Amino acid sequence: MKIGIVGLGLIGGSLAKAYKEYSDNIVYGYDINKPVQDIALMSKTIDYVLDISTIPLCDCIFIALYPSATINYLKQNACFISKNTIVMDTCGTKRKVCEAGFKIASEYGFVFAGGHPMAGKQNSGFKYSSATLFKDAYMIVVPDSTDNIRVLEKIKKILEPLLFKHITITTANKHDKMIAFTSQMAHLVSNAYIKSPTAKAHKGFSAGSYKDLTRVAYLNEEMWTELFLENKDNLVNELDYLMNQLMEYKKALTDNNENELKKLLVEGKICKEEVDGR
Repeated sequence: MKIGIVGLGLIGGSLAKAYKEYSDNIVYGYDINKPVQDIALMSKTIDYVLDISTIPLCDCIFIALYPSATINYLKQNACFISKNTIVMDTCGTKRKVCEAGFKIASEYGFVFAGGHPMAGKQNSGFKYSSATLFKDAYMIVVPDSTDNIRVLEKIKKILEPLLFKHITITTANKHDKMIAFTSQMAHLVSNAYIKSPTAKAHKGFSAGSYKDLTRVAYLNEEMWTELFLENKDNLVNELDYLMNQLMEYKKALTDNNENELKKLLVEGKICKEEVDGR
């Protein structure tokens, strides 16, 4: 199988390394930053450069760019993509990119499916990419139709060398609603929490809970700004709910209301038990 990868950063570089490590697929790669592309070639992370002459050869093309850049790449290169090719993005939001991707794919006759590998690191860039980044992680796939079993089976086969633990098939709307809570809120809260003046003096006073809550505060502001704004409706809903909950805790503390505070803490503990299936 011939795999094309557009963008050789953390995700794209890890895709390339995984395919080279765990399959005999031929990997074509492209990065707008030519030194990165050259390093990928010299290190044999990719076999050949992905360009207008090699795009038609690929069985699958992953576009590992930001949402707007993904759409632009599709618009500019759709005419070179074979009708037998499956194209997948790796963006953290799905509605905008899938709407554009499905439309362009329909016009040119290839298959587009939204993709979101639920894996990452606090650092970005090719040098942090790893063949094992996706091992035991979840992969979310948003197909144009769930009725085309042949396409879904082909996608599953394409993804096998990446060693995902589970592949979730869903819609763009559900993806963005869920990701606002499971991923985007975590990054937003972590980033806001670390701004406390007290954070500068944490050494000697912090342990696992501090580390857990602040791990994703260090983020790529360009990427996350685009993702947050594209999903602002779902994200604002989650923020409103969280802030209302925090105000209840604040009121119980301000009022010195032991019973109410205990009640809130028990409710949270029960919720945690329920979502963990205890």
